[in-house]
Amino acid sequence: MQFSENWLRTFVNPPLDTDALGHLMTMAGLEVEEAHAVAPPFSGVVVARIVAAEKHPDADKLKLCKVDVGEGEPLQIVCGAPNAAVGMKVPCARVGAKLPGDFAIKAAKLRGVESFGMLCSARELGLSEDHAGLLALPDDAPVGTDIRAYLDLDDTAFEIKLTPNRADCLSLTGVAREVAALTGAPFTPAPLTLVPPTSAARRAIVLDAPQQCPRYCGRVISGVDAKAPTPTWMKDRLQRSGIRSISALVDITNYVMLELGQPLHAFDNAKLQGAIHVRLPKPGEELLLLNEQTVRPAPDTLLIADEARALALAGIMGGEETGVTLDTRELFLESAFFTPAAVAGRARAYGFASDASHRYERGVDFQLQRPAIERATQLVLEICGGEAGPVEEARSDADLPQRAEVALRPARVRKALGVELDDETMRALLERVHLEVRNLAVELRVTPPSFRFDIEIEEDLIEEIARLHGYDNIPAPSPRASLAMLPCTESARPDWAVRHRLAGRGFQEVVNFAFVEAAWERDFCANAAPIRLANPIASQMDTMRSSLIAGLVANLVTNRKRQQNRVRVFEIGRCFVRRAAPQGVAGEEVAGFWQPRRLAALAAGTALPEQWGEAARAVDFYDIKGDLEALFAPRALSFAPVEHPALHPGRAASVSLDGRVVGVVGEIHPLLAQRFELGASPVVFEVELDAALAAVKPESGDISRMPAVLRDLALVVPATVSAAQVLNALQEAAPATVREIALFDVYQGKGVEPNHKSLAFRIFMQDTQRTLEDAEVDEAVSGLLRHVERAVGGRLRV
Repeated sequence: MQFSENWLRTFVNPPLDTDALGHLMTMAGLEVEEAHAVAPPFSGVVVARIVAAEKHPDADKLKLCKVDVGEGEPLQIVCGAPNAAVGMKVPCARVGAKLPGDFAIKAAKLRGVESFGMLCSARELGLSEDHAGLLALPDDAPVGTDIRAYLDLDDTAFEIKLTPNRADCLSLTGVAREVAALTGAPFTPAPLTLVPPTSAARRAIVLDAPQQCPRYCGRVISGVDAKAPTPTWMKDRLQRSGIRSISALVDITNYVMLELGQPLHAFDNAKLQGAIHVRLPKPGEELLLLNEQTVRPAPDTLLIADEARALALAGIMGGEETGVTLDTRELFLESAFFTPAAVAGRARAYGFASDASHRYERGVDFQLQRPAIERATQLVLEICGGEAGPVEEARSDADLPQRAEVALRPARVRKALGVELDDETMRALLERVHLEVRNLAVELRVTPPSFRFDIEIEEDLIEEIARLHGYDNIPAPSPRASLAMLPCTESARPDWAVRHRLAGRGFQEVVNFAFVEAAWERDFCANAAPIRLANPIASQMDTMRSSLIAGLVANLVTNRKRQQNRVRVFEIGRCFVRRAAPQGVAGEEVAGFWQPRRLAALAAGTALPEQWGEAARAVDFYDIKGDLEALFAPRALSFAPVEHPALHPGRAASVSLDGRVVGVVGEIHPLLAQRFELGASPVVFEVELDAALAAVKPESGDISRMPAVLRDLALVVPATVSAAQVLNALQEAAPATVREIALFDVYQGKGVEPNHKSLAFRIFMQDTQRTLEDAEVDEAVSGLLRHVERAVGGRLRV
């Protein structure tokens, strides 16, 4: 809700400046989202009257004006505005004035004629974008008055964000009540005068749906002048509340809604036939609304109708055919209470929203209808003239909301807030917000007023006391308790250890929605039966992800659009699969859906940041494979070719740990890279998080002081045999003196027979107690060769 600070101060004027007032409201739950001045700073501009306007002797489009600024002798000012005319009152910037943008007004010559000031348009004062002509002021504007004071421009527009339960603050009266309660400043309600009827004109009202509308007030006002101008003060207050001025009658209904919180609607009474009925729609009934949208009301949508047809969607929007126009001479004014359940969600179902529905679906004061129609009548008669008929009221007392007492235990308040407040202080705080309080032996009994729909249980009252006492005044002591050290096993790492290790290798963590597009599941996971959401928050977020890879690709797309070439990101998150959890694999299972936690990373662009030490090269499969191995170190991973819908055929591998597949690694499929305009295919991996969290328990051992022996073995094996298979075979046959076996070269070509390859391994041997002899070293190497020949068909390269 948006409103003018100066308007608010007509109801309550605490001794606080604008910033302090905004902070007060925010801390009380009326969060100030924005506060901006209604006009930019300027000075030296006054109300002036043009007393003469002649054509400039040397310019067709300029006028030579004599302007009275209230200082005796009129000023001579050259003006180019087409609407400058004798008798017109306009803003005049005198010599020495400062306009927005720090533009100083000086005496000048325009086409040889001296000019001592400037007549201003609305845009030149920063009030609007209108620069078609001078800003015309009312005829009664006092000449010589500072324009900022006359137009009340030293004002701030507050925009507050209200939670749905605080519908009572969707009006200036409601906000003022809160400020008065918080500061103790006196509250002055809007002036309300009961308007006695001076006409016998009336229209009957029938409640055909009293459960949805238990109270409806209506009044006929005859002889109105719909063409009467809206007063400047009202137009300014509406504009500063985000509502444009339409016509006097419509502006009055909007003004009362902002002032009191009661939505109103004005019908052209001459277009109505018979009694007003509040009813549900008839089959096939249609209605043309004020927004020029034709709707067919749903069976549960409440209507306002006469004897002939539907007139309006109750509490939402009026109909075009019976709305007031500038030719209206007699109007029927509506002020009704529609229950929140009767309005909630209806406007959105028709694809729009209105200020009225926004208030009704949250709850309007059910005692406010008669005061609001009296206030609106008072303004109509003052501005548009006319004669008011009697107020017709149809009411169903049995269906009006009931205000039940709520029990409040002071001891519970003190325990919940941690503040020692006595019972009388609590009572005083609650009574400041117009809650009726009765003292009983061990509790207070509180009855909420008709405008507070949010007070139903004891916790609501505790929240009120905390809010009124001031959240800043509630102490925040350090906790005092006995703490126990939680067990920390060395066989598992915490999540942060994985995060730190990846961050140390240049990756940045991202957090993506678990809701994704259905197309992502099809393209990246070949998932023909994804888990669909019954009520998605957006059409492109209607499916639960079964992989993290698509989200990382979307992050890359976003960074590519912002000219970020090198991208390294990772995510830890839960995925959702439509099947039971595999035996022995971690992950929650809920209602037949497996929800494993996974870790995925993506690297794109150059392998290293731009530098002078190494030439730039694109990141490749082996870079991300190295990151993955560093993450799992010192545990060894094995890799085998695999097909995956998101990965490049032939450049993808499964990741296995201790003989069990725990993930995949590879390049993004070239078709996906082309579709998402990724450029060179990025490389990714995705693994089970629990596998990455598992750790090898450290074991201590003696550091050998004996010399080490190194032997290099070049083994020729069939091309279909992987290096991992050969390495595993060597490790199986290695005696205790073999400390490490590492691959350091792969060769195919001249000297190696076709369909074979040469793998070179370095054997590191050492004993902790003695120096190894050549014979036992040779025997160990021979044993390794024999086992490799039996296991994978390898032989020593000669």
